[in-house]
Amino acid sequence: MRIALYQCPPLPLAPEANLDRLRQRAAEAALRGAALLVSPEMFLSGYNIGLDAVSALAEPRDGPWAARVAEIARENGIAILYGYPERSAEGAIFNSVQLVDARGERLGNYRKTHLFGELDNSMFSAGGEDYPLLELNGWKLGMLICYDVEFPENVRRLALAGADLVLVPTANMEPYDFVCEVLVRARAFENQCYLAYANYCGGEGEIRYCGLSSVSAPDGSQAAVCGREETLAFADLRRDLLEKSRESITYLKDRHPELYRPLV
Repeated sequence: MRIALYQCPPLPLAPEANLDRLRQRAAEAALRGAALLVSPEMFLSGYNIGLDAVSALAEPRDGPWAARVAEIARENGIAILYGYPERSAEGAIFNSVQLVDARGERLGNYRKTHLFGELDNSMFSAGGEDYPLLELNGWKLGMLICYDVEFPENVRRLALAGADLVLVPTANMEPYDFVCEVLVRARAFENQCYLAYANYCGGEGEIRYCGLSSVSAPDGSQAAVCGREETLAFADLRRDLLEKSRESITYLKDRHPELYRPLV
């Protein structure tokens, strides 16, 4: 399966412009054979926008934005993972991502569980125990958001559930290049899955984003690597590589969970 990552500068407080960008990139990605397009964290609204703006813009997972993204997915015959501020039925606001398939059907929604610093904690509630495992074109997909991937337990629980690919929209910033360059690659290797990490580039307020989006493979290779500039990157996920790697690198089979009980 071919996937596309959209690395771009944020357009804060401009959901219509971001939907227009999404439509353009979806058309380009589909034309180049991608079955899935992954955008950064909080793509539709911008990330560093403050509580008042998040409160004003947040929508339910089945709201107008979801309908617009579903329309884009249907028009172009491509699945789309997008980030947005979600308002729950109870009024809480979450940093969320949603996956829509090529028919425009909503496959699953995920709320960020590990909030990063004052920036996240001032705007969002933390997600709970819902770690959906979805299927797309025969591949089992898990979802995380940015800081979530920096906790090894998050990727491991998805791998143990059978994830072949973990999708990670992110807004990783300077000076945390190490996360982009080393940590996400290690997560793919230690969990024997692909990991797609779609970051922003450029700036937003006082934040400078790292770029360096990537698709890491279970054998330690990288199927796609971005620099610091805006780009639409492509990676071909190989089932044969995944199976061969899992045969030779047997971390999941060789675990001793009884030794790890003190961790929880």
